[in-house]
Amino acid sequence: MSGARFLYSNGVVSCSPDAPPITTFLESLPGSYTTTRTHENGTTLLFWERHLKRLSNSTRILLNSNPELMFKANKKSPLLFSPFYVTSSLKWESRVRSLVSNSLNQVLPIALKERSNGEELAVTALVSGDIEKLKAMKNVGGGGDDDNGVFQVLDLHLHIGSYIPPVFGIEESGAHLALVGRGRDLADAKYSDWVRLRKPLEKLRPPSVTELLLSNDGDRILEGCITNFFVICQRDKSEAEGKYLDDYNNVNSVEVQTAPISDGVLPGVIRQLVIE
Repeated sequence: MSGARFLYSNGVVSCSPDAPPITTFLESLPGSYTTTRTHENGTTLLFWERHLKRLSNSTRILLNSNPELMFKANKKSPLLFSPFYVTSSLKWESRVRSLVSNSLNQVLPIALKERSNGEELAVTALVSGDIEKLKAMKNVGGGGDDDNGVFQVLDLHLHIGSYIPPVFGIEESGAHLALVGRGRDLADAKYSDWVRLRKPLEKLRPPSVTELLLSNDGDRILEGCITNFFVICQRDKSEAEGKYLDDYNNVNSVEVQTAPISDGVLPGVIRQLVIE
């Protein structure tokens, strides 16, 4: 495979050069998405169940609060969207999981067969609304059995490419960071429009900087544009007393800090794993 890309969309499998790079793919379609990678020589998808749950939550949140982020509207005749009122339930998660799994079974075996020996793959699943299907339907809503109507206007797109580990530091040097802008809107959902919205921030990147940090007040760091942000610090002895072991140098006096979800941080899969 070595650099080849695959796209599964509307029942059709395309491969590079017809399958675009991942950034172009995300910029071209609205919707909720999640990205993981294969592990152990392509035998497993890393934290796949967590990714499916996050995709399910993101899709529900967007449909209920900002459905325009799910549908590609015609600029000449914009459509006014009403909330879908999708309820959070095991049934909803199961439907999203089934939607993704059915598509994944069509394209992942092809990508695994074509890849180079030992090569790992990046897998992105994107749920997007079909504006034409929405126009043709009446009273599409959510809750109870109405979730069936919602799924009739949703499409699943899968993008698979070579996994290239991101490099934020060279050898023993750490990442080079710059604080550039405010946090994302609707941070509790992961949606493709963020790829377009962060482009102006990328233009502010100094040459040596490897990641851009977000903050709403210039003081409290939220996250990076494409990363989580953690601070590891040693507690002051007076703060540690009574809460940790008496030995100041003990590992228990070290604390890991990150911004809370309520500040406007994406509830990422890796973020939660680190907290746990």
